[in-house]
Amino acid sequence: MPTDLSIIIPAFNEATRLPSTLAKLGRYCAARPERIEIILVDDGSTDATADLLRTPPVAAANLAWRTLRNPGNRGKGFSVRHGMLDAEGERLLFSDADLSAPITELPKLEAALDAGADVAIGSRRERTLITTHQSVFRENAGRVFNAIVRATLGLPYVDTQCGFKLFTRPSAMAIFPLQRIERWGFDPELLFIARRCGYKVKEVPVEWAHAEGAKIRMIADSGRMFADVLQIRANAWRGCYPRKTRLAPVASLPGKAGAGD
Repeated sequence: MPTDLSIIIPAFNEATRLPSTLAKLGRYCAARPERIEIILVDDGSTDATADLLRTPPVAAANLAWRTLRNPGNRGKGFSVRHGMLDAEGERLLFSDADLSAPITELPKLEAALDAGADVAIGSRRERTLITTHQSVFRENAGRVFNAIVRATLGLPYVDTQCGFKLFTRPSAMAIFPLQRIERWGFDPELLFIARRCGYKVKEVPVEWAHAEGAKIRMIADSGRMFADVLQIRANAWRGCYPRKTRLAPVASLPGKAGAGD
């Protein structure tokens, strides 16, 4: 039987936080009627992350669990792409390992797809929905980054970085093979490609809570993310992202998980 929904969780050394996340996902998905797969993508962890699904936390007839392993530590962007291109679902969600956006917010994204969107992105633009804030420094840095993204790439979204995004299968199979950014700056690239290919992207305010233990390093990784934004623009100038309307899947193009860029 076909899989209705795939949930991709990229993870690097998350053996401490993931058991709670996986249990929450399992309970939520087991209560739904669809066939769902949960894919844990291990990004070269040195702890027990890759072994967490040897015994799935929840068993249900509609629920499948599996683990994918990257060839070493390649980055969050590589991990998401790896999971997306291996997934079988008609709809594909990627979510952060800490569930900063609760899985119970998924129906909001699904409603956007039901209404005609090809991609629905969770957003922290409604500040009243943030239950636990980041530090003032992190919040301001995020605002600056998103302003640069909007100015450089022409994206209209208030929040490009929220790790809670849902794709239809046709859009995912067209967008992710074109992705070239493998680390933190991959989110703007996905949205840039989606708009360039003619897909409808809907920004959806969701509940969100900051969780301690984030892997991003504000100074070093922020510099890399800004460089990634410039790289996206350079890639576009070089013709790396075809400007077509709702193009067909292009799995043979560079960027498929497992291949070098």
